[in-house]
Amino acid sequence: MILKTIKTISLVMIICVAFLSNSTYAQPQGGQRGGQQGPPPIPSAKQIKKMINELTTEISLSEPQELEVLELYTNHFKEIKDKIKSGRPDRDEMQSIRKNFEDDVKEVLSEDQQELYTRYLNNNRPKKGRREKRN
Repeated sequence: MILKTIKTISLVMIICVAFLSNSTYAQPQGGQRGGQQGPPPIPSAKQIKKMINELTTEISLSEPQELEVLELYTNHFKEIKDKIKSGRPDRDEMQSIRKNFEDDVKEVLSEDQQELYTRYLNNNRPKKGRREKRN
């Protein structure tokens, strides 16, 4: 009788441990907020070129504009990479860098292109709490 009770208790404990360990793995990464912690990954040169090709199509960049915007994007992501390499960057500083970068790009564009670029950025900016996948 005691042996049967011990086996039953052991079986219940095993089931509880299995249930608890399984529910622990089901938690989203990044704590309670879910989603990604920190900045999104830095795009590769190939990914940057793809971004510029999409942008060229979206806002009709001329060839000289395309080259200048490509250089701005490449330098921007290099700057971001350097900031991240030297430790966790300040959010306000990163937002300032992004705003300056977007302003620099807009200087290359006509007024009509600037409006299209703003719309493009708003449509393509990663949504909060959702990790963006880049190819």
